[in-house]
Amino acid sequence: MKYTYNKLVRDKIPANIDSMEGRKSNWRIMDDEEYIKELNKKLLEESHEFIEENDVEELADIMEVIQSIMRAKNISYAELKKVQALKREQKGGFYNRVYLIDVEQDKVDEREEQEMKKDWRKNSLDER
Repeated sequence: MKYTYNKLVRDKIPANIDSMEGRKSNWRIMDDEEYIKELNKKLLEESHEFIEENDVEELADIMEVIQSIMRAKNISYAELKKVQALKREQKGGFYNRVYLIDVEQDKVDEREEQEMKKDWRKNSLDER
């Protein structure tokens, strides 16, 4: 029996698979461009798993992917914290549980129109 995954996995997964009797993994090393693409997919995968299970292990997986993205894009923890603090200062955090229902305005806002057309946003709005 052959199971096809075609996805980014943690570094020791192939060795763990190969150490089991009757199992053999096939794998390769990705180039930089593909690696970033697969990290992005992995972030979505792990986020979905966290949403389903709300488990600290899944949250740890998300953090591992985020740290890998930071390494791949040469983003330091200090830089990340600086941007995070700036955004918190300008827009706030998520501590007060604010839930925006809608916004009424006189003119069409092209930026908002584009935001509302994003596939992931449409799907999340459909769930309500």
